[in-house]
Amino acid sequence: MMRIKCIIAYDGTGFAGYQVQPNKRTVQRELETALTKLHKGSEVKVVASGRTDAGVHAVGQVIHFDSPLQLPEERWPAALNSILPNDVVVEEAAYVAEDFHARYHAIGKEYRYRLIRTKKSNPFLRHYAYQYSFPIDVERMREAIPYLLGEHDFTSFCSARSEVEDRVRNIYGIYIEEHDDELLFRFVGNGFLYNMIRILMGTLLEVGKGEREPHEIEKILAKKNRIFAGKTAPGHGLYLWQVYYDENFANDK
Repeated sequence: MMRIKCIIAYDGTGFAGYQVQPNKRTVQRELETALTKLHKGSEVKVVASGRTDAGVHAVGQVIHFDSPLQLPEERWPAALNSILPNDVVVEEAAYVAEDFHARYHAIGKEYRYRLIRTKKSNPFLRHYAYQYSFPIDVERMREAIPYLLGEHDFTSFCSARSEVEDRVRNIYGIYIEEHDDELLFRFVGNGFLYNMIRILMGTLLEVGKGEREPHEIEKILAKKNRIFAGKTAPGHGLYLWQVYYDENFANDK
């Protein structure tokens, strides 16, 4: 039995999220169905670096599974992609140590959020970027970012439905890039809570609209209560971009 690590990408539009849910289409179910077919009916379970919500996309999600098949590692992507639906793709595969764990060994992640400033909706972007019609002040949002950096209890920026008890996370960087009408938000940290990026986005947008002052972020963190943060931004603008396992990652950031 060998352990295989894969980097996968998926279009989250047609999924109820990554994690298996009863009577719903999920990324995990598609992966495990494909692996079961490849293993002639033997069930294969997949472990991911973390789950993503309905509509959320991934460019660099990481999974692992165990298999008795003796395929060369470079053949795994083609073998799985021939079975998977076309909205899930295995980009890379490699054999790893038997104790490797896609979730527990991850030491950092980068998420990206796409926002298009427009008053006229583009039907070709409706599933892949948040089309935002309100005026926003990018500099005001940048002023709010330093209050979020470093290690904090992010309970205020976590879904009230989260069952995670330890809500302390370390954000290494939040960057806003401007590309014509598009704003690209990059969030890099050691991990993120359920809905955390989307709530951070919603709160930053309220700062950008002038509904909150940048320094209010500090007070929101201190409250440790979801009701004090902004609205949850839509999931379809969010991408799990990369998962990091290199021990030097935190120091580099």
